Amino acid sequence: MTVISRLPGPIHHRWDWQLRAACRAADDQLFFHPSGERGQAHDNREAAAKRICARCPVRAQCLEHALAVREPYGVWGGLGEDERIALLGPVRHRRR
Repeated sequence: MTVISRLPGPIHHRWDWQLRAACRAADDQLFFHPSGERGQAHDNREAAAKRICARCPVRAQCLEHALAVREPYGVWGGLGEDERIALLGPVRHRRR
């Protein structure tokens, strides 16, 4: 039988910032590109998402999270996929 009394308590304080995010009131499709989106449509959608990020009270926490977990998709903390890759560098796969 599993003894849950030894498990750590909830860590909701690590994720509470998401409740204050400006994007919660926006359509999530604005932050993640649909399959095949290119060119001006991509640029316009991403710019609209970044405008929401610009006024977000938890933008720094959002970006910190995205960089820490190497979030591969979407606009997080005001930066798109390519901008985050430029900050972190490409993912290096370990050899087995």
